[in-house]
Amino acid sequence: MHVEKRRQGTAIKYYLAHSVRMAGKVRKVRVYLGANLSPVELKDRRRGAEVKLKGRSEALAAIGDPYQAVLSPRELDELRTLEARGEPKIRHLSEEDWQSFVEAFTYDTNAIEGSTITRGEVEGILERDRWPDKPKGDISETYGVAKALKFMRETKEEISLQLVLESHRMVFANSKPFAGRLRGRGVEVAVMDSFGGIIHRGAPSTQVRRLLEELVRWYLKNRGKYPPLVLAAVVHNQFESIHPFQDGNGRVGRLLLNNILIKQGLPPVNIELRNRGEYYAALQAYEQHHNLRPTIELLLKEYRALKRSLKKR
Repeated sequence: MHVEKRRQGTAIKYYLAHSVRMAGKVRKVRVYLGANLSPVELKDRRRGAEVKLKGRSEALAAIGDPYQAVLSPRELDELRTLEARGEPKIRHLSEEDWQSFVEAFTYDTNAIEGSTITRGEVEGILERDRWPDKPKGDISETYGVAKALKFMRETKEEISLQLVLESHRMVFANSKPFAGRLRGRGVEVAVMDSFGGIIHRGAPSTQVRRLLEELVRWYLKNRGKYPPLVLAAVVHNQFESIHPFQDGNGRVGRLLLNNILIKQGLPPVNIELRNRGEYYAALQAYEQHHNLRPTIELLLKEYRALKRSLKKR
């Protein structure tokens, strides 16, 4: 760690900085200390900033490379044969199938994040505008998720920074004041377990936009190289590691997952509430060990459930 000075007009601004090696590149993380500080003030503020900078540096280092050879060539070839193994393609879904999926996805993706709206109430809200006696935010986000999923189906746009922002705005336009806006400077994220231990840190707020732009470039560069499920899993998991919004990252991440699958010709996938524990464990495996297999296995499990439901119709 070292102190950097920057002159701005008549002021001299001080920053505590640290360089982090990430995916073969060196990134610099900074914490603002103040302007025109005396040696004593600088020393005092540096002491307090070191802990904050250490946390931000660790969070950035944990993001890592979006894809690190975690699947063998054989496993990649197996994923490329999804259609040959009889998995449904997007063209196999009727309008009735789509409506059923929208309701299931809207219920499950909101319920995972704590929504009080039941599956039956989702149907009433979306099909008949029947509002239950539940929090208005939960009702608003029911409409928002369904609208964003419809947008993912209809838009020709693949993942982009603008798509990420628009998805968040659609879902939370009437429930969160920061809808459609990335975390502001200084808004940091740390998810703790029941014992107070930190189990996830989002990327430093100053790095969020750049990391998202890098993720978009990674996808555009590799969309012809890897099977759709790998592309979708990597983008989703990396997005969740970055944690670009103050809240709502899980729902937007699952919408982006489906944007990629749909654009690659596969049906959308729904992470069911009953599989929430498996879903969180898969995210942890990716963040801590860059292990993509649990996510792929969960997506295949959900596809098998979709296939069974289509046969019953």
